[in-house]
Amino acid sequence: MAEIEIGRGKRGRRAYSFDEIAVVPSRRTRDPEDVSTDWQIDAYRFEIPVLAAPMDSVMSPASAIAFGQAGGLPVLDLEGLWTRYEDPEPLLAEIATLEPALATARMQEIYAEDIKPDLIGARLKEIRDAGVTVAGALSPQRTQQFWNSVVESHVDIFVIRGTTVSAEHVSSRAEPLNLKRFIYELEVPVIVGGVASYTAALHLMRTGAAGVLVGFGGGAAHTTRTALGIHAPMASAVADVAGARRDYLDESGGRYVHVIADGGMGVSGDIVKAMACGADAVMLGAALARATEAPGRGFHWGPEAHHRDLPRGELVEVGTAGSLQEILFGPSRSADGTTNLMGALRRAMATTGYLELKEFQRIDVVVSPHVRS
Repeated sequence: MAEIEIGRGKRGRRAYSFDEIAVVPSRRTRDPEDVSTDWQIDAYRFEIPVLAAPMDSVMSPASAIAFGQAGGLPVLDLEGLWTRYEDPEPLLAEIATLEPALATARMQEIYAEDIKPDLIGARLKEIRDAGVTVAGALSPQRTQQFWNSVVESHVDIFVIRGTTVSAEHVSSRAEPLNLKRFIYELEVPVIVGGVASYTAALHLMRTGAAGVLVGFGGGAAHTTRTALGIHAPMASAVADVAGARRDYLDESGGRYVHVIADGGMGVSGDIVKAMACGADAVMLGAALARATEAPGRGFHWGPEAHHRDLPRGELVEVGTAGSLQEILFGPSRSADGTTNLMGALRRAMATTGYLELKEFQRIDVVVSPHVRS
């Protein structure tokens, strides 16, 4: 690939965000009602290719149940307020009233409460008892500490999610998580991420992961680019990891690893482009935090916002766009791409002539930089 000379001593590859590309219609169009958005990972099939991000502003046990009943895969943050407090509702209400200048310090205090293993089991049981596929997320740092509690709670899918996750973490102070051994010994499918390059994704796929999360530092509540200088333009990142999936499919003799775009998808057009770049599904945070049922009450934050030593996120006001039903399936009452996300995906697929998500991954795209007004 062509590289650009940044200076005499450094070259870099040009990478693209979703805003810089567009999908191209083909010679055929379809009826949107004929389009399927079904998605399957391991033995679990879902009506929509969307995972709800494990963030306290997005997922509570109640909103997880509603999201699962709507056809998606909810992922509960097992390091969040729901596993630290018996009743976190007053704290969620308080966070929604915090002044920006004071939010980080106060959230650090709130999240200093210890995680309680019995609450992990109780929250997952509540979701499972509702007949919804159960998924819970831990960071790589907490996985070794709490994974037994998760497995004993009969979780269906386990998610290991961090700013960046590698197949090989080296530490001189503690025994690191051996992902390959861990996934091999676990009896449930594991989704791991984030990652943003071909090589890193290929290594994660070789650990036995069922799915790989693509992206870091690009979400609405992240400041990773500002704090650490790390950023992944999502169109290029998804396309690179999709290339790793293709090559690993050949290398492994037919084992398919799902690519899940995670971050930088605030509106429906971004979801369309993520699929066009090769994603099998998307993980949404801010887009779902705009639901009236979201526990964030119109505000959004991730675990990076209350990191004890180096916060890399912030509390942001995303507002309320409509009910969960309206955000996912409409009807839309605005033209800004924040509601009827699945209707937009279906129409984009139909307009460009595709019936299945796997087929849509083959669509042509063009580099077409666009600045939103």
